[in-house]
Amino acid sequence: MDFTTLTIDFLKQLSNIFGSYGLGIIALTVIIRLAMWPLNVSQQRSMKTMQMLQPKMKAIQDRYKNNPQVMQQKMMEFYKEHKFNPMAGCLPLLIQMPIFILLYSSLMSPQFISMAGQSKFLFINRLDATLKGNAGISNDGKFSVDTRDTFSLNKNIKVYIGDKELEGAKLSNPRSALKVQGDITPGEPVDLKISLDDFDLKFSQLDKITKVEATVTDNSTREIEKVTFNRQGDILAASVPTVAAKTSFNYDVLLLVVIFGATMFLTQKIMMSTNKMTQVDPAQEAMQKSLGTMMPIMLTATFLFIPIPAGVLLYLISSNVIQVGQTIIINKQLDNEQDKKNLAKGTTDDLAVNTKKIEAKEIKNVEKDK
Repeated sequence: MDFTTLTIDFLKQLSNIFGSYGLGIIALTVIIRLAMWPLNVSQQRSMKTMQMLQPKMKAIQDRYKNNPQVMQQKMMEFYKEHKFNPMAGCLPLLIQMPIFILLYSSLMSPQFISMAGQSKFLFINRLDATLKGNAGISNDGKFSVDTRDTFSLNKNIKVYIGDKELEGAKLSNPRSALKVQGDITPGEPVDLKISLDDFDLKFSQLDKITKVEATVTDNSTREIEKVTFNRQGDILAASVPTVAAKTSFNYDVLLLVVIFGATMFLTQKIMMSTNKMTQVDPAQEAMQKSLGTMMPIMLTATFLFIPIPAGVLLYLISSNVIQVGQTIIINKQLDNEQDKKNLAKGTTDDLAVNTKKIEAKEIKNVEKDK
């Protein structure tokens, strides 16, 4: 099953509903966050439970600090007694990683680039653009290249027998079917070839193929061009003009990186303020504060060097904003649940005290009558 194609098709449906691929990505973020709501509730509940258990946990750690093996055993018994899993809060993060990787591969794929890579949204010029991109223009009949560039084919190709298109023709592996013949020299045509063995067709059909029309993507610059491959013996070959690639700096993507860092910093601050531990060791509290500050800075700095598409950054920013709202709402719900439990417990205690008082009064009155 091709999950990349499924993701792109789903994004296309969302874009048709909401009017743009940018809004489609935001809608996808909302859908994912709503689907993960129960897990986020579980995560917040786990943090709340840790707040209440923190003093006892610290007492165990202090008591057995000189015997790590016994301390670990006592901690496991403590977790089991209170039905608490310290790793429960990590599950939402683990689930989000495959989603991030899938969205990244989808927005960097030739299918998305050829279909919607040049889509604009708000101040974003291209959803597939990274911080440093190629200044070349797609579909202008030439590639802007460097000597180390590689190329790939879009999944959808047109195969011709004479002047008639062969229906149902497809490549067995589009990602590896396209090869570069010889070296790449910017300014000189690049020679590309497709072997007939890469087609999932009968031998009788392979012998009749005359040409192929395909969308070719430069994997380094994300530039796309429509190329016609003509039959030459046992291969299909094409020569495409090239120019030397010129790197451009996309300030709209830089702004997205900055916004991502700000929203992540805000998310960390709200998470720490709403889930503040009681009786935490000062050194541990300082470490938590430092981690909450350094993590957004480190991730933001990483995105300055790793080529993250603008669409993926839009997803991450939307996810951070939604997470802030979810954290506030869920914590209010959990606080209300705890208040109701405390109220019910307090009412039960009051009833028990009043009952004891009444019984004592009745006994006293009986003794007076005697």
